[in-house]
Amino acid sequence: MLIQETMDQISRVDPEVGASIQEEFARQNRNIELIASENVVSEAVMLAMGTCLTNKYAEGYPGKRYYGGCYAVDVTEEIARQRACKLFGCNFANVQPHSGANANLAAFFALAQPGDTIMGMSLAHGGHLSHGSPVNISGKYFHIVSYGVKDDTETIDYDALLETAKTCRPKLIVAGASAYPRTLDFAKFRAVADEVGAYLMVDMAHIAGLVAAGAHPSPFPYADVVTTTTHKTLRGPRGGMILCNDEAMYKKINSAVFPGTQGGPLEHIIAAKAVCLGEALRPEFKAYGEQVVKNAHVLAQELIRQGFRLVSGGTDNHLCLVDTRNFHITGKELEHRLDEVHITVNKNAIPNDPEKPFVTSGIRVGTPAVTSRGFREEEMVQIAQWMGDVARDFEGCRERVTEEVHQLTGRFPLYT
Repeated sequence: MLIQETMDQISRVDPEVGASIQEEFARQNRNIELIASENVVSEAVMLAMGTCLTNKYAEGYPGKRYYGGCYAVDVTEEIARQRACKLFGCNFANVQPHSGANANLAAFFALAQPGDTIMGMSLAHGGHLSHGSPVNISGKYFHIVSYGVKDDTETIDYDALLETAKTCRPKLIVAGASAYPRTLDFAKFRAVADEVGAYLMVDMAHIAGLVAAGAHPSPFPYADVVTTTTHKTLRGPRGGMILCNDEAMYKKINSAVFPGTQGGPLEHIIAAKAVCLGEALRPEFKAYGEQVVKNAHVLAQELIRQGFRLVSGGTDNHLCLVDTRNFHITGKELEHRLDEVHITVNKNAIPNDPEKPFVTSGIRVGTPAVTSRGFREEEMVQIAQWMGDVARDFEGCRERVTEEVHQLTGRFPLYT
């Protein structure tokens, strides 16, 4: 296995770093990974990140660089751009953002000026830090007005969104979330944006792979600009992209990325983006995306059967937001307990959460990584049973569940 050979080589050169990498590889093999924003890349994607392209500076864009010797990386970056456009049905793609947050920041600076009003989903209701949190640069440079979910259904309140937009007249409306288990209605967002003369930006970081697979509606043709990560459901390297259809907008985006918010692009990561986009264009990726959603549905149903309450009552996508209060336990404590039996989740606030953000009354669980590993509906039923056991009687089930988890993950190695 090339990955093991690579790790062994690192260990020979630098035993300390090599040991930490080997331990993480062991953890990923041993644990059931339910963090909704994580996935398992292919061997080809992983290896692309470790190529000689990391040696090359390439400020600028293909055909218009500020450094010499870029003819090879120009080809790589153009492959990534073309594949992104083909996969998502758009005209233009900037594949240089180092992360989803970087992509969002560049899009903000392309569409608005510091101090302009931007509407984004409240972090407390499932939004992302980069959508206007006051502790993030997005919240410090722009005037942020938040929207959220209804108290009864815990789904986005589009009527309230419209009324708020009429009052604050935003320059930009951001559709997208980090912990929202329901389908985003891009047509409704577009209607609100048109009503108040705002740009519509969609951050599809969490659902990009589902969009690519046809398992979630596409933000095109509704959005003016679409941002995304390339990891999560898209199953690529950690990085970002910005997509659009308008050439004038594309020029603004390019300038906002470089030189606006970034310097030299990471061409080795862009190569890995190209590989993952190529994989996503294959028929088997469609089957993967569909299975991610099937697995999430079964996991949601079984968690309810175990006695958990799910925010909004279930899921339409790849994740569930689980209220832990039925078991008189915090999200932080359940995360800790599950980690002890080698099931990895993250604590997460639920709408109107009475606990502090570092404690929370919920956890977020997702199915992208376990689906990549080969888990199907049967395994989702078992995982939900273990989660219920751990919530009800941790000390009584700890040893048994740990052993059963190891038996399961042993049948599904990360790489063969």
